[in-house]
Amino acid sequence: MSLLSEKDAQYVRSFFEENLENPVEMLLFTAAEGDELAERKNPYLKETLELIEAVAGLSDKLSVRVLRQGTDDELFEAYGIHEIPATVLLGPAETDYGIRFYGIPAGYEFRSLMDDLVDVSKGETRLSAKTKETLQTLAADAHFQVFVTPTCPYCPKAVRLAHQFAIESPRVRADMVEATEFPDWAGKYNVYGVPKTVINDVEEIEGALPEEMFVDALMRAAAVKA
Repeated sequence: MSLLSEKDAQYVRSFFEENLENPVEMLLFTAAEGDELAERKNPYLKETLELIEAVAGLSDKLSVRVLRQGTDDELFEAYGIHEIPATVLLGPAETDYGIRFYGIPAGYEFRSLMDDLVDVSKGETRLSAKTKETLQTLAADAHFQVFVTPTCPYCPKAVRLAHQFAIESPRVRADMVEATEFPDWAGKYNVYGVPKTVINDVEEIEGALPEEMFVDALMRAAAVKA
């Protein structure tokens, strides 16, 4: 059974036709073929593969490359992938903006994936001019970890802000982390509610805050690292 209904697929297809500008490649990092232990540890591995392949099939400007543990370890290292499943979005000329989806981008997070694909295809976002200017002044690298669940209606706002920051600044990388798929990871940061955003392990944001407050938190975290 397809993870996307025909009605949903038609909507997404039309959305991509209207909004995608340049090709985007999705890199899906997953387990070795036939790794039953990995599949038992995370039953969403197969569903994530099916979903990403289904999305790629909805536009000729989208493609997917499946990378597996054991055979593609060099690329796991090159892209800094330490958990599976993980999805990376590459823009034209294989531009890596630092966007990562750890876990299945389903439920409310499917919209985050859709909008991210459009932004990556354009190489720009709808962040305010003030935010874009501020991002260009970052004095240190920043790493966002945004913990979410697929059923959280407030989580996409936090994910989208972090991912848009990454698109606008080469100093920013941003991970969406599906907390229920990675309980140890979530436990490390005491995630009891979502969304929870951690920046450089020094700044934490509870909930989906306005763009300006996200910028302020980012600048505080970057100042500590600098």
